[in-house]
Amino acid sequence: MRPAAFAIPGDITTITGGYIYERRLLLGLQAQGRDTQHIQLGGSYPDPTPTDLSHAIAQLCAVDPARALILDGFISGATETAGLAQVRAPMVAMVHHPLALENGLSAERQAQLFRTERDNLALMAHVLVPSPHTAATLSAQYGVAPHRITIARPGTDRPTVRTNRTDPPLILSVGIQHPRKGHDVLLAALAQMQHIDWQAVIVGGVHDAAYGVALREQVMDLGLQDRVRLAGRVSADELAALYASATVFALATRYEGYGIVFDEALANGLPIVSCHTGAVPDTVPPDAGVLVPPDMPDTFAGALGDLLGDAALRGRMTKAAVAAGARLPSWADTATISGAVLDRLPRG
Repeated sequence: MRPAAFAIPGDITTITGGYIYERRLLLGLQAQGRDTQHIQLGGSYPDPTPTDLSHAIAQLCAVDPARALILDGFISGATETAGLAQVRAPMVAMVHHPLALENGLSAERQAQLFRTERDNLALMAHVLVPSPHTAATLSAQYGVAPHRITIARPGTDRPTVRTNRTDPPLILSVGIQHPRKGHDVLLAALAQMQHIDWQAVIVGGVHDAAYGVALREQVMDLGLQDRVRLAGRVSADELAALYASATVFALATRYEGYGIVFDEALANGLPIVSCHTGAVPDTVPPDAGVLVPPDMPDTFAGALGDLLGDAALRGRMTKAAVAAGARLPSWADTATISGAVLDRLPRG
């Protein structure tokens, strides 16, 4: 096995889909018996401070060229191209979704991130992505040849808590408190459904402080405080219990490069209501979920209300979710696919 190094900025235990993926991939590569180093870089990415940037370039340049060097997407997308060009080890970018596609960027910042990521991807020996959507985006918009891209779908842990659906039905949403996750759209949809019996929990730490405050204010303004709980970050045990007791999974996301939470929902046999955007159609089977256009709370409320109000439809979709969840890959599968990429890289 080819030895490797994995450069990841900030705290690897951060609870986001990207960090979960990379932490589990790192552990999976090590579990293969592969000598895999974890290189922790500064936490200011994707807007690295001068200190973090110079430290990152020095760390990456110090990697033995006998090792394959995996770069987190923040590193491969936002590091100066002239700095990455000095790295001797063969580089593999782990791109969850292109940085320029993040919500809320100025046109200038978006253009700058696009140019940097495009130029840096040209330096990579290979690119790992979690979904066909991201692969297609990198080929069509960033000029990455398809043979230089490998899809390594995230793994999924099987549920450990017995299913115990609650009454009234629980609508579960999981995603950090960031505008891209669309929790504001979900709340606006729920406000239109107060004639239906339900309760809702939104799980996810505050990633954007202003957005987190706005969500709390929106709950109060819409009169949802007795039916909606903004749970923030919760323990793994509490999240498992919520999945086991939920009836429907709902995420009004504006964009996803993959969306690990959809696989978690399928593994727990939950029908899904989400948005037809990014990689979501790649991830959510049509018989197990309903996808509507993003930023349309009326349409989202209609889909969610139909699912809650039609027991037969919900039963069919639950059965399809269970079947889809049983087919999902494990984290060992993700590491096997990624490890094979490392072993195929040219030497010297």
